[in-house]
Amino acid sequence: MTTVARKVAATPARLATNAWQRIIDLLAPTNASARAELAGVVAVASLLITEEAMKSSPIIASGDGPRVRVYCVYADDAIEGSKVSEAAIAGSPVDQNDGWKISLPCASDDLEWVRASLKKRSERITARDVSETQLPEEAGDENARSANAATINVESFIRP
Repeated sequence: MTTVARKVAATPARLATNAWQRIIDLLAPTNASARAELAGVVAVASLLITEEAMKSSPIIASGDGPRVRVYCVYADDAIEGSKVSEAAIAGSPVDQNDGWKISLPCASDDLEWVRASLKKRSERITARDVSETQLPEEAGDENARSANAATINVESFIRP
């Protein structure tokens, strides 16, 4: 599976709400229903951006097309802009169809209420602990690939 990463300038270069709007523009430039759904969680997403949850743990968008990881860049790096990459995403899973999902990173202390708040607004946008850098199904895919990988028969090397 192809993965695409972007790094969006956040605070103090732009307000958290403006950073979220830029993320919406990247993920769903033409899908009106997805844009509306993403805009519906602006308060929660902006809070997570403000708390710098996306600094080391990405927003993960999945569906048809490449998996997209969006990080936020903060402080001097956001102002200077050399670590920012906000180029358009060709074939974003959120812009392609209605089978998309987004996972937002969240501090463990806030996870319960953030999940409840997101659930009221969207079935597709969820939250995960900031320490989890991949989705559960990604871990399952990785384990399946490992199980299907070639194995080495060590005994055949030891035989005389």
